[in-house]
Amino acid sequence: MTKPLAVVFYERLLPGSRIANRLADLGWRVAEAKQAADIVPLVRSERPLVVVAELELRSGDLCPIIAELKRTPETEHVPFLGYGDPKNQRLVDAALAAGARLIVGEAGVCDQLPQLLDHVLAVE
Repeated sequence: MTKPLAVVFYERLLPGSRIANRLADLGWRVAEAKQAADIVPLVRSERPLVVVAELELRSGDLCPIIAELKRTPETEHVPFLGYGDPKNQRLVDAALAAGARLIVGEAGVCDQLPQLLDHVLAVE
């Protein structure tokens, strides 16, 4: 049986690399997008079960990428789990409006990853 695949994107090494390693420890295959612009093509080609991404970018905005994933028929079903500063309510609201399924604080994302994956992958 093939292991499930997650696409992961981050700019800051921590907690980004820890999330990728934690996914691997949980039995997932991980495909890392090197730049935000790589997310949509990677999701189209690799067909992951979930996208996990850092929301706060040094330059640029991830919300248009989330929206593109959600408006494209071949990627609209892939749940998006974003993480960042929960105090940045503007960014949280924008990401949810763009189509992110769940936004969490970066502090506990690694420890709570199994439960967060269960939540975003739950069939509604």
